Amino acid sequence: MIFNYKYLVKNRGIFAIAHDFLVACIAWMMAFQLRFNFEIPDSFWHAFWPSLILVVPVQIAAFIRCGLYKGIWRFASLPDLKRIVLAAALSAILISFLLIIFKFPVVPRSVLLLNPLLIILMMGGSRFAYRSWQEHRLYGTTVLQGRPVLVLGAGEAAIALVKDLARSTEWRVVGMLDDNVTMQGRHLQGIKVLGALNQLSFFANQFSVQHAIVAMPSASHQIRKRAVELANEAGVTVLTVPAFDDLISGKVNISQVRKVDVEDLLGRDAVKLDSTGLQQLIEHNAVLVSGAGGSIGSELCRQILKYKPSTLVCLDISEFALYNLEQEFSRQKSAVKLIYVTGDVKNSDRVKDLLTQYQPSVVFHAAAYKHVPLMENGNVCEALSNNVVGTYTLAQACKEANVEKFVLISTDKAVNPTNVMGASKRLAEMVCQGLQENDSSKDGSTRFVIVRFGNVLGSSGSVIPKFREQIAQGGPITITHPEITRYFMSIPEAAQLVMQAGLMGNGGEIFVLDMGEPVKIANLATDMIRLSGLQLEDVKIEYVGLRPGEKLYEELLADDEHTMPTRHEKLRIALARPVSKAWVKKLLKWINQSQSANEVNIKNELKSWVEEYSPQQPSLIMHPEMVNEQNTLH
Repeated sequence: MIFNYKYLVKNRGIFAIAHDFLVACIAWMMAFQLRFNFEIPDSFWHAFWPSLILVVPVQIAAFIRCGLYKGIWRFASLPDLKRIVLAAALSAILISFLLIIFKFPVVPRSVLLLNPLLIILMMGGSRFAYRSWQEHRLYGTTVLQGRPVLVLGAGEAAIALVKDLARSTEWRVVGMLDDNVTMQGRHLQGIKVLGALNQLSFFANQFSVQHAIVAMPSASHQIRKRAVELANEAGVTVLTVPAFDDLISGKVNISQVRKVDVEDLLGRDAVKLDSTGLQQLIEHNAVLVSGAGGSIGSELCRQILKYKPSTLVCLDISEFALYNLEQEFSRQKSAVKLIYVTGDVKNSDRVKDLLTQYQPSVVFHAAAYKHVPLMENGNVCEALSNNVVGTYTLAQACKEANVEKFVLISTDKAVNPTNVMGASKRLAEMVCQGLQENDSSKDGSTRFVIVRFGNVLGSSGSVIPKFREQIAQGGPITITHPEITRYFMSIPEAAQLVMQAGLMGNGGEIFVLDMGEPVKIANLATDMIRLSGLQLEDVKIEYVGLRPGEKLYEELLADDEHTMPTRHEKLRIALARPVSKAWVKKLLKWINQSQSANEVNIKNELKSWVEEYSPQQPSLIMHPEMVNEQNTLH
């Protein structure tokens, strides 16, 4: 007999109903047989046949009503079993009720109890058996050809990963490792938890494994970093699953493993946010972000969208940056009204028009020139104009428009600055403090909040993309000084803490973010070389000397500053000297008068405005002969 396969697939619901019809008949008969130990008295045969004619249609109707035929058997899972249980229970109640109403011959009560149990067993068993057969048919003959891999972790993410990789032809999971003693020796999804993480080298040799996957997205940063280090010590290529936030948002699947990046080693634990407070601050309100196309500005926009403002105004002077942002958000189909506007924050009329038209309740000011060497020579006036005058123009417009909060994104380079960029950002902080003065107590006055933090991972112009490009080209990696160190945090963490500080600020505070431990850039370079699958001998490291205005060590507090704790563990408030409105007016007058002045004179006069400003001495910049002496590290 020849079957039309396409017809069967197209009409698989008919065959599923036919299968369940047969199961219902068999289950009703088996219930009688079990009740009477397979010797049904003749008197009860008279009850069996009439009741069968009633029972089976009722059960089929219940199956259809509970949605048993909307799923696909090959993907049968726990929700399908729940629907079968619900259908069996519903039909049992209806059958009992109908048997009484229509006064059928006596049906033993035990039959009414056995029947739904048999229905669940037979229907659930057949569906899961079919799924098992299909998976074996599709994957069973090829799965052994996959590369052996060890999974580091035995939590929910690791279990989900093992389940997904069971269908993969690329990977074959040979075991799992976890430090939880209660998990060791157990089998999860058919895979044994072999031992602890520090036994990775032993099991990698035992199973000839060359790859390990870190599957602990919700674990602390220290645990994930240790797992990566153990994998590197074992000489295996280390992979990782997507970040926890990406998994939750549905952007990626758990089986989309990738190579470990240096960002994973420098990453930190998740930020705890006051979601309720942020919801009240942002939801149904208009929000404006200046510098929206930049690294921090664009991430702020992403984080703000989660809290569903009525309108999000994305302001940037760069048309290309706004275009990229618009393309990204257009794919998300957000219900938030998104406005993309080009404009210069120094353009007072443009800024006032935007604030009048969209009436934001919160403004995040991320627009600034941030590149230290570029601003140090040849662009001093522009650095002061954009970073100081631009901040004043936008902040003053917000004050006149009664914007509820103005949040300035500052930098650790504003602390004891040795460069023009840092000094300009310190002046921007002082401008906001001067505009605040004692106005925070007045109803309707704008509250100015300043947030100061260090480098962010992967931002435009940062060291990590530069190192990655240099490694791809075969080297050398260029580092300014063997002792140079920096603080790092992820862009999402920085954006989240900026929002949290904006929520907590009452006006005039300088919030300092907890940046963790400083990272030596030379160590960062060696980590990136190893993570690229290369040895230190393969990529040369060269020291080229400090660039103009660059510091060996960044600081988060000036010499005369102290901090107070806040209710958030990663935020502290710096106690900086007060600034008056009169001082701000004098500062702006000086900047305007200095536009055509000599840069050396401007830097000298800058010391009188920023007391802690100390231009870098030429002696701190490494000379070529010193560079050659340092080129011994490979």
